[in-house]
Amino acid sequence: MYTLGINAYHGDSSACIYKNEELIAATEEERILRVKHWAGLPVEAIKFCLNEAGISLKEVDVITVSRDPKAKLGKKIIQTLKKGISLKAVKDRGANSLKITKIKADIAKALGHDESEIDAKVYFAEHHRSHMASSFFVSPFEEAAILSIDGMGDFSSTMRGTGKGNQMDVIDSVSYPHSIGIFYTAFTQYLGFPHYGDEYKVMGLSPYGEANMVDQLEDVVRLTDDGLFELNEVYFKHFKEGVAMDWEGGSPSIESIYSSALEEKFGPARKKGDELTQYHKDLAASVQRFTERIIFHLAEDLYKRTGLKNLCITGGVAQNSVANGKLLANTSFERLFVPPAGHDAGTSVGSALYYMHQEKKQPRPAFKHQAYTGAQFTNEEIGEFLQDKKGQITFHETEEDLIGDVANLLHEGNVIGWFQGRAEFGPRALGNRSIIVDPSRSDAKDLLNSKIKRRESFRPFAPSILKEATKDFFEVVDDVPFMEKVYKIKEDKRTVIPAVTHVDGTGRLQTVEEKDNPRYHRLIKTFSSLSGIPILLNTSFNENEPIVNSPAHAYDCFARTEMDVLVLGNYVIKRP
Repeated sequence: MYTLGINAYHGDSSACIYKNEELIAATEEERILRVKHWAGLPVEAIKFCLNEAGISLKEVDVITVSRDPKAKLGKKIIQTLKKGISLKAVKDRGANSLKITKIKADIAKALGHDESEIDAKVYFAEHHRSHMASSFFVSPFEEAAILSIDGMGDFSSTMRGTGKGNQMDVIDSVSYPHSIGIFYTAFTQYLGFPHYGDEYKVMGLSPYGEANMVDQLEDVVRLTDDGLFELNEVYFKHFKEGVAMDWEGGSPSIESIYSSALEEKFGPARKKGDELTQYHKDLAASVQRFTERIIFHLAEDLYKRTGLKNLCITGGVAQNSVANGKLLANTSFERLFVPPAGHDAGTSVGSALYYMHQEKKQPRPAFKHQAYTGAQFTNEEIGEFLQDKKGQITFHETEEDLIGDVANLLHEGNVIGWFQGRAEFGPRALGNRSIIVDPSRSDAKDLLNSKIKRRESFRPFAPSILKEATKDFFEVVDDVPFMEKVYKIKEDKRTVIPAVTHVDGTGRLQTVEEKDNPRYHRLIKTFSSLSGIPILLNTSFNENEPIVNSPAHAYDCFARTEMDVLVLGNYVIKRP
């Protein structure tokens, strides 16, 4: 049975394909169309998945969609009538829901078929149930509590439940317009980061400030006795006016969410490009700290209700790796699992898993790390691509000496674009679409931020470490294959690896095992034999764009930036 899962007409549109319980491929539309967080129907991602499976749309048995237009329909109507939301906002939401109901016809048309030719059943899985499935059903836990938190989907912003075997049960949820994701987005916009998905900038900025405004934020969000929370509607526009959101075939956008009352309380909002003052840094620190408190509040109450020791966390807010790294220390849970694509792109996988396990009661397969599910290219394909570049660059092909040569180049101080195997699914580069550097270089942060990534100077870089060496460099030893948690680096090691040590002494950890990524593991191990450091600085291979997907994307990024070397498969490319 072939199951095609999709996240459509929402940010981070994506698709995946399963053959029975085996995930064959999964990718985000943005990787192919080169538009960050692309929203709309993921036509190219669907084509890619079908091609990887070697089938046509006619052979798909089920199309699962991580939306359910009927979910909380009564609450949607009541909210609209009660608050008098603008007619335009109502029409926009209605049009978006209508698109979802016509999705089979839209996919058929986009792929050159008549709808009558497509026998696939369409199954709608509620947004947060898809999130929950994307985490629990691929976790190592037979039984766990599950917490899903994001901005909003199907009129919910938070959902809590439990999973056991191949079934999940929902305990409760928080309905829109109350939302931690919207709280964080509102302050992201207020701090001068207006684009969809900019929340990670606030997380990166927060260590530069003091969390001295948490008490003021308690008036913005109230923690409730039932383990949930409520927003104070006076500080947000979406309660009464509605907020325009654009999910129409391109970069998604959300207009300003915060109200004038928030500016009256915290002062004039920072405009994009204005100086980042200490006040802004302190507010970022306070928003981050208070968000952590809310997450711990939700999680600890969930523990008390369930008594379960394992927790799966998912949703856009679960991409907050700083909070994830503190969660076990601040709650009664003993083990935490975060999937590689906890954001909305992961709901394509979640919808398929929900259908297969929850609905059809298929058994779960054995646990394994699964993040490399995207595009891949043979060395023959890469060689053909490079033939057209002769004269512009110098390159050679090697397999036997590749790892040793690249390790030496890193040890000599080169910045390397590293393009290998299958692309990662999710927002993190995990060693197949990465820019890598010697982490002992004290100038690496400034070099990468100014000349290659061209991004804000306060944003940190991550350490990829041999899993077996984690205990030597980090205060917490954990299995973190998807770079989803931030932990303290041991104090005596911070000067050894300054390029991956953030201002507060932390690092966003990625533990690398040979079974998950043999070539990347071997590269770090070889570099360690030269340097004594079992770590590489790892940042996503891109420059203010989606992570590179193809050799052409990688070459273009190499050509327009100042990185020193590009490694495409077995090919090592240098500038003339």
